[in-house]
Amino acid sequence: MGRGGARARRLIVVSNRGPVTFGRDAGGDRVARRGGGGLVTALRGLVRQHAVTWVASALGDEDRAVAAERAGEAVEEKAGDGSTYRLRLLAHEPLAYDRFYNTVANPLLWFVHHYLWPLARAPSFDRELWEAWNEGYVAVNERFAEAVSEELEAAPDAAVLFHDYHLYLAPALVRRRAPAAVLSHFVHVPWPASDSWHVLPEPIRRAVHEGLLANDVVGFHAERWRRSFLRTCEDIAGASASPTDGVVTAPGGRTRAVVAPISVDVGEYDELAHDVRVLAEEAAIAAARPEFLVVRVDRTDPSKNIVRGLGAFELYLEEHPEMHGRVGMLALLDPSRQDIPEYAEYLAEIERAARALNGRFERAGWRPLDLQVQDNFPQAVAAYKQYDVLLVNAIFDGLNLVAKEAPLVNGRDGVLVLSENTGAHEELGAWAITVNPFDVKGQAAALAEALSMPLAERRARAGAIRRHVRAHDIAAWAEGQLAALDVAVGARAGRIIS
Repeated sequence: MGRGGARARRLIVVSNRGPVTFGRDAGGDRVARRGGGGLVTALRGLVRQHAVTWVASALGDEDRAVAAERAGEAVEEKAGDGSTYRLRLLAHEPLAYDRFYNTVANPLLWFVHHYLWPLARAPSFDRELWEAWNEGYVAVNERFAEAVSEELEAAPDAAVLFHDYHLYLAPALVRRRAPAAVLSHFVHVPWPASDSWHVLPEPIRRAVHEGLLANDVVGFHAERWRRSFLRTCEDIAGASASPTDGVVTAPGGRTRAVVAPISVDVGEYDELAHDVRVLAEEAAIAAARPEFLVVRVDRTDPSKNIVRGLGAFELYLEEHPEMHGRVGMLALLDPSRQDIPEYAEYLAEIERAARALNGRFERAGWRPLDLQVQDNFPQAVAAYKQYDVLLVNAIFDGLNLVAKEAPLVNGRDGVLVLSENTGAHEELGAWAITVNPFDVKGQAAALAEALSMPLAERRARAGAIRRHVRAHDIAAWAEGQLAALDVAVGARAGRIIS
């Protein structure tokens, strides 16, 4: 049995970013700090319940030192609750990793997934981009596949859980080495239509699909992404797909596509709401806030649609002069991938839009927009508690955890304004105000509706979102992934899912 009473399993979790990253404290001693990103939070429950080996990239100097000291072998680590797991860090050749991450995974694949390419100008598959694919993305995926295969040799009964767009090729490489292995892959980003995939040359888009179809199970956050995957498997990989049960039949076998929207650790956010750092940040926000507060919390990623969101708030202020001095927007932005030119340029565009907005409307005693660009998680949670309107207007988003996190701790019956192109919209759209992310005027109207909504309706909507998230928490999501694998293991003959 597992630590919590569930059946214990051997699991190999595979992701680019690991659950911890190593550094040195002021005294020069090595310390392990919790890794960033929602994936780490989502999967740490597995560590409590199961025998987990986590395979990830060594991202910093101290990570690489740990990997070198262990000669590529796993090191035993402790989770926050005292449970243990094995961590195997892969120290990639620096140029190969830079090409893998900064040229192919981000922005190339990320931009494909989120429909971000300005196709009249980019991308262009010149020699440099092809080298980045072959000597970066392919090479790093081969390194991951080699490590996973070695772990499977020691534990052939382990199930392998690949994650996200960084590792599309690895499952097929592992399948060749271990034909009977149980493999799954969860895709945390939107799955675009076939036309978007045709941005990529045929060998690359086919390799992506064939890599995923080497898995027994492929998971998505939303039904619309699953449907799109089924169609692109037919269009690009020549497979046949059943929309009823999500089974894709390809030359290598059968793969089931499932829908399992990720969630949050409800208990963690209950605790965070009363954390002393969060309370201090909340006191500062409460002291400075106007009567009505619009909040957005995002990475400075072009897919998050921040510039159009600022434009919508500017239009709202233009159309509602009676709200001047009474309403403000707090935009807390985490600087994202600033080594990539497209991301650095987008941050500069955000800052220009912010200056223009404030320059137009600011007056003595009132600054309509408070834009802060920094990584400050306690401040973000504090803002969650204080919003009257939460703006989530992403162009496309695999899910969007902010839309689930913030209502859990909000104490003002705040209204969620939510893009129809987020995966979370399938779950929460009935209780949100839906917006088209490209319709700036529509978003301004949504802000007006949210800010004037009667208390009883706000309370009903906010309460419904909280109840849904609490009933569908991260533990339920994690166990759902394992249940899907149980179906695969129980029904397969050779490499068949039915």
